[in-house]
Amino acid sequence: MDINAMKQERAKLAKQARGILDVAQAASRSMTGEEEAEFDRLMEQADRLETTIEREEQARALEKRVADGNPPKPDPAPGAGGDQAERAATAWRTFLRDGRAGLNGDQARALGMGTDPEGGYLVAPQQWVEQLIKGLDDAVPLRGLATVMTLTQGESLGVPTLDTDLNDADWTSEIGTGSQDDALRFGGRELRPHPLAKRVKISRTLLRRATLNPETIVRDRLTYKFGVTTEKAFMTGDGNQKPLGLFTASAQGISTDRDRDIKINGSGGLDNTAGAAADGLIDAKYALKAGYHARARWLFHREVLAEVRKLKDANNVYIWQAGLAGDRPDTILDIPYVLSEWVPNAITDEAYIGMLGDFSYYWIVDTLAFEVQRLVELYAEKNQIGFIGRQEIDAMPVLEEPFIRLQAEVGA
Repeated sequence: MDINAMKQERAKLAKQARGILDVAQAASRSMTGEEEAEFDRLMEQADRLETTIEREEQARALEKRVADGNPPKPDPAPGAGGDQAERAATAWRTFLRDGRAGLNGDQARALGMGTDPEGGYLVAPQQWVEQLIKGLDDAVPLRGLATVMTLTQGESLGVPTLDTDLNDADWTSEIGTGSQDDALRFGGRELRPHPLAKRVKISRTLLRRATLNPETIVRDRLTYKFGVTTEKAFMTGDGNQKPLGLFTASAQGISTDRDRDIKINGSGGLDNTAGAAADGLIDAKYALKAGYHARARWLFHREVLAEVRKLKDANNVYIWQAGLAGDRPDTILDIPYVLSEWVPNAITDEAYIGMLGDFSYYWIVDTLAFEVQRLVELYAEKNQIGFIGRQEIDAMPVLEEPFIRLQAEVGA
């Protein structure tokens, strides 16, 4: 596949869609039903091309790693394994496929059994947990942008904050020391991982006969389940025994002082009259200090992005631009964006509809004590085996200044 050709085709589709908007706006009218349908069709084709481009780039990256001599490691033979980590990995695969009964004494000791009186828990090898966490990075966009840390000791992580900075320095004489300043104040926030559990069911036949390793099957299912739950909490969690979300106004996270209004038309869309909504996004961009712009990203739900794509500023220029070069993503006002299904998407008065920020200031803390319980008899009638995964995680914005939250406001 020619990636550059696909990117050019995608840009062509975007241009055709814009042409439809231009015709309607030149006539000072809304798009007709046929125009709306054609616009949506063109943008859907452009989105499908984008997905194809991303998959092709991932495939080429994997091929390059193999060509460079870094192919995926083959699975060790049953019972093999020279060092402790390898023995634990082999024992873990055996446990997932055959349960505790399939483990010999050395394998059980390699996994380090938990303290559950029923004897149903085993602690997953650290390497397997790290691979599961890496899978989450790919499944939910915020983890890839946030600062992610692993808590190996203690029950919580303290985050020092600078609540009040010093005043500016004083111009003084050669031997002067300036005025005394007592304004400096430090604060603190605490991240305390909270328990999270999910249950998945896997066909017994699949575990026994599948070409994939049992650990891969179970990890993939847990990746999806944990990914959905944590992503929701990263967006809208209330901080009560769960992460504090980006779209939850809180003095401990992002307060309402960081909210900026975006005009809407009262009928479920952004107000593009004289560039009203576009001007709001421009104001939001420059409400964020320039030092954060290099790593900043817009964060939207896809349905809100569909509205943003149609916006023009007061100079009749589209604020959404398609990326053409291989290293240049699509941008809004020259800043890239990411999408999440769990960003609020109801375009109603006073609702949050998006965000701009440097998401490295959103901290996520995991623990490596990931436990898996294997349920054999509960689903025996359906020839399935259940797995319950348990993890502890917490997250919150550690500084509100790097974030601007977008709030819908019905235009006057």
